Amino acid sequence: MTDTSAGALPDENAERAAGKKSSKLPLVAGLILAVAGGGGGFTATQMGLLDGLMGGKVAEPAGHAEPDPLAPVAFVVLDPVVIALPGSNGRDHLRFTAQLEVPPDQFDAVEAIKPRIVDVLNGYLRAVDVRDMEDPSSLMRLRAQMLRRIEVVAGQGRVTDLLIMEFVLN
Repeated sequence: MTDTSAGALPDENAERAAGKKSSKLPLVAGLILAVAGGGGGFTATQMGLLDGLMGGKVAEPAGHAEPDPLAPVAFVVLDPVVIALPGSNGRDHLRFTAQLEVPPDQFDAVEAIKPRIVDVLNGYLRAVDVRDMEDPSSLMRLRAQMLRRIEVVAGQGRVTDLLIMEFVLN
């Protein structure tokens, strides 16, 4: 006699195991719901529908507000800077001229520290690699770095923008 634990014959257990197929329907349904949920969440975030959950509109970081293009401004003209590029045996130079956009009430304060600002720009431009200066796409990064250094020297809120008037390598 054969010993069976569930009372079924061994042939019947084999038939049940072979006949019982795992359903892939829950896996496919879960995958479809995950993709739909991700897409819906992305769309809601992009459209700003979730801003109300945080107690209103998300505040902009300090110092990064959109400037009013019609607001009164003054321009501080910086002295031209000519730098001999390293490794060029004195033959190649960078000629850099810029102006600082400042609020009209800060004009005198920024004008008074103009030599410090030129000194910071001179030191930074001497330290920049020549390959970075030659790459046209790096001018925006260089401008942002120079503006940050100017803000450190002048103080927060005194200089609103750096306008590069001339950036010539020859």
